[in-house]
Amino acid sequence: MQQRGFGSDGTKVSEVGLGTWQLGGSWSEVDDASAARVLETAVARGIDFFDTADVYGDGRSETRIGGFLRAHGARVFVATKLGRSGNPGWPANFSREVFFAHAEASRRRLRVDALDLIQMHCLPADLLRAGECFDWLRAMQSEGLVRRWGASVETMDEALTCLAQPGLAALQIIFNVYRQKPIDVLFEEARAKNVALIVRLPLASGLLSGKFTTRTTFAPDDHRNFNRDGQSFNVGETFAGIPFDKGVELTEELKTLVPADIPLSRLALRWILDHEAVTVVIPGATRPAQVDANADASETPTLSAELHAKLRTFYRERVAPHIRGPY
Repeated sequence: MQQRGFGSDGTKVSEVGLGTWQLGGSWSEVDDASAARVLETAVARGIDFFDTADVYGDGRSETRIGGFLRAHGARVFVATKLGRSGNPGWPANFSREVFFAHAEASRRRLRVDALDLIQMHCLPADLLRAGECFDWLRAMQSEGLVRRWGASVETMDEALTCLAQPGLAALQIIFNVYRQKPIDVLFEEARAKNVALIVRLPLASGLLSGKFTTRTTFAPDDHRNFNRDGQSFNVGETFAGIPFDKGVELTEELKTLVPADIPLSRLALRWILDHEAVTVVIPGATRPAQVDANADASETPTLSAELHAKLRTFYRERVAPHIRGPY
């Protein structure tokens, strides 16, 4: 597993991490034993970056990670998020007092002395522009509750608003073959400021696994069912904002452009890692085999310049016109 620098303080993390939304169990049926096997496999494969949030299973994901780390003594960089908890909920979440209370609750669930990274969890753009929330994070850092702070965002405008804030350590963004805007808008400035970029939704909610058909169905509590058109939160968080049937069609086209001897999902992860501005990509997994498949991307050779050019053209001409929602 290859490592990359996280920010400017000399910290290094595995370039393939583990997203743990699914370990909260709120939309996937992952029991304690299965969650433990996923975490064990990740550590065995050299993955030492876990991304979680207080809202994943109302703290269940953090609790499972904290218990695992305590039991195994594993050294893992854990990034968590705050701002979307239902207690007290929006907009009451957005105060200094509640920010501190939520961060402290995450620290207790993760069983650590200080949080490696706290990220604001897709907060409203007007709150980010007002700027006071960044002062609350700086106060947490100065008081030793968190070591670093950052933000998970939905649009490039939000990313740039955060990037203007002194002390920002990391930005979590949507970036994949179907969402390439960060290349042109964000990457150069993030690298210049030594801000770590954490990539979520690398497989576009599974579209880039290449396994879906227009007949594929999802459980009622799966966001790929209840949010496929942005009914519950930002449409870009599900299938990269592309209508599902169109996404399946585009994926079939994509398969004709890429080598047949490498799984599409691994190629999609490798494509992300080929961008030097990216620090870590955080695909999720509900089974150890998925963790192994994700980790294999780190050992896959860099894609050719010719293939990168093809995928850029494919995105601009075939994909971009179908992306919905703020981007």
